[in-house]
Parts: sequence; structure tokens; C-alpha cells
Amino acid sequence: MPQFQHATLANGLRIVAETDPRNYSMSLGYFVRAGSRNELDPQSGLSHFLEHMMFKGTQRRSAEDVNRELDELGGQSNAYTSEEQTVYYATVLPKFQDRIVDLLTDMMSPILDGDEFETERNVILEEIAKYEDQPPFGGFERAMEIYFSPRGLGRRVLGTSESIEAMTAARMRDYFNQRYRPENIVLAASGNVDFDALVAEIEKRTASWGDRRAAETLAADDSESIPEGIELSHRVATPDAVQAYCIQIGNGPSSASSQRHAARLLASILGDEGGSRFFWDLIDTGRAEVATCWPQEFSDRGAWFNYLVCVPDDLESNQRFIREIIRSVVEKGVTEEELEQAINKTAAGYIMQSERPSNRLFSIGSRWLIHNEYVDLDQSLANIRSVDQAAIAEVAKTYLSEEPTEILAM
Repeated sequence: MPQFQHATLANGLRIVAETDPRNYSMSLGYFVRAGSRNELDPQSGLSHFLEHMMFKGTQRRSAEDVNRELDELGGQSNAYTSEEQTVYYATVLPKFQDRIVDLLTDMMSPILDGDEFETERNVILEEIAKYEDQPPFGGFERAMEIYFSPRGLGRRVLGTSESIEAMTAARMRDYFNQRYRPENIVLAASGNVDFDALVAEIEKRTASWGDRRAAETLAADDSESIPEGIELSHRVATPDAVQAYCIQIGNGPSSASSQRHAARLLASILGDEGGSRFFWDLIDTGRAEVATCWPQEFSDRGAWFNYLVCVPDDLESNQRFIREIIRSVVEKGVTEEELEQAINKTAAGYIMQSERPSNRLFSIGSRWLIHNEYVDLDQSLANIRSVDQAAIAEVAKTYLSEEPTEILAM
């Protein structure tokens, strides 16, 4: 059976692992409390920009060395940035534990070369342009900005073209020293892991990380102003689009809320890709191409999204369908059959995902970084299976009774 183990080093870095010698692979990831909500206006987009730069070389390895060694290990590796964290991860065979620990840990002390910075700036600008040029044309970012404000949780993960063009390598180095301190980092592992060897190696290789200090002190943002490059209109102009994209955002449970389990099941009942109320009324009938919903959980707040894609002529009637479906759930709740189906589908998903150490890694690392809490598979299944119709009704009334904020891209 999987065994949970954890340790905290003298410098404050936390190590957690769900070990299982029966697995044929192991996954390792650094979870850093560095996301867009941690940034100030002059740092907008830095967490994501820095994620790119972490692959561009260290004192011991060039950028080519980093990528060559990742390929040599023959596993899977990548990174991502969100509102609340940046994650660097890899999955390899257990015999390569020492090598992947060495490589990922070395990457966490990047050179942040000025020439590489200028090259990557253009990559980021292209990435921003790409997202603004494809459906839903920045609509989700606009929804977050309007609902949460353009700062904090509403700040764009990629930043804006204006903020990236104004960024300097010196500011990035300072942000790195501020956010990539050991007390902001969790190293998580899952699968066939030698935990004692992992702790000993990380303790040796990260001893100096506590020496990182930020030199720059930035003034607080002016909350009365709108950051450069941000628009807060509820309409996103898309002159070449042939479809209408409707994004609705409202309140939802946080990742600390006990209601999050019922909210996930409610989203499955309402907006799952197959067999949900949105599916039967809007997708199966051909009224819409996309009609779905989901809760998005953050550490202290949450959001509920409805998303509709259809031809412009059907937009008004489809919006009315969604309002009526949601109103029915708020007023009448869900059936026992619907809830049972959602529980079975969700539980099966949890079980199948748990078979891969790489899937468990993200749950373990993120939960420990944000809440200092471990939730095993059995507890996750118990949380889902304990939800009853009354809990669904309460969540529907709490989060779906208010009119959502709506953004249209068309």
C-alpha cells in the first residue's frame, strides 16, 4: 500500500512523498508558491516568464545540457504556472532517481542570462498573441479580471504585452530571489521512491537556498488605476469569429471549503461532456457546440464558470436554456439517479488517475504547498461518496442563485 512520508529541512523547504515500491516509475516535482496573484504590476507575467527561463541553463549546465539530459532519462517532464504556483516535474524510472533529483534541483538555481532573457521575451510575446488570436480570444482572462479585479487572482498568468516588453532581467532575478526561497517551496515525490535517500540528497543540495534575498522593494499597486494593457469591457471584439463565446463567472468554493466536493459533483451533473443536463438540452440537440461548467478552486476563494459556444443567432435562446437549467437545480435540486451517476463517474476517475504516480504527484504537491495537508485516495473517495442530495442543494443555492458576471466574445 502507498505510504505517506514528509520532512522539513532546516532551511524550511518541505519534502513530501507517497511511496509505493510496487510502481514501475517515480515522479518528482518542485512546487513553488510563485503565481500571478503574488505579482505586483511591474512584475506582471514574471512567474510564467521565469518558468521558461528555468530551462535556460545553470552554473553546471547549459540550456542544451538541460534538455539533452531530460531526453536521456527517457521519461516525461514539463512545467506550468497558475495563479498560485509554479511547478516543475518529471517522471522517470526509479533507477534514475539520483539523476533526476540532481537535474531538477540544479534547474532551481538558474543563471537567468540576459541574452536568453531577450530571446525568451519574444517567445512570451508570441504566446500572448497566440492566445489572444484563438477562441475564446482572451475571454477567460477578461472574466477573471472583471470578477476578481485585474490584480491578485485576476492578474493574467502570462502578463500583458506591455508588462512583458517593460520587463528587465534584473527584476526577474530579484523576483526569483524573493519567491524561490525554501520556505516557499515543496518538493513532492510519488511512486517507487527511496525517501530517505531523497531527503539526504535534497538537504545537501539546497543548503544555500536560504541565502537568497531580494534587493528591490516595490511600492504597492495603485488600486484605483487599471494596469497598462488591461480592458474591463464585458465585450471582447472578435471581428473574424463565426461563433459566439459566452463566459459566465460567479462565486465558488475555495480549495479549503468542505463544499468543494459537492460542487464538483454538481458541475458533473450540470455540465459534463456526456450525460449532463447541458449535454442533453444543448449539445445533443445541436443547439450549441460547447455547453459546460466547472468550479475553479483557489486557496481562499473560488469561482464557478459556465461556458457556451454556439452560432450568434442561437446565443440568446441558449443563454435562456442555461438560466432555466440552473434555476431548476437551485429550486428543485438533483435526482438520486443523477447524483449516483456523478459519484460513480468521479470515483472511477480518481481511481484510474491514482494508478499513475505522475497524476498523484500534482494532488500531493499542490495540497501540501497550499494547505500543508495530505489527502490519500481513500479519503478522496470518502469525500465524494459522502455527498448527498441535501449537500448538492445547499451548494446550488449558495453559488448559483446569484446572476453571474458575463463576458461575450463575438
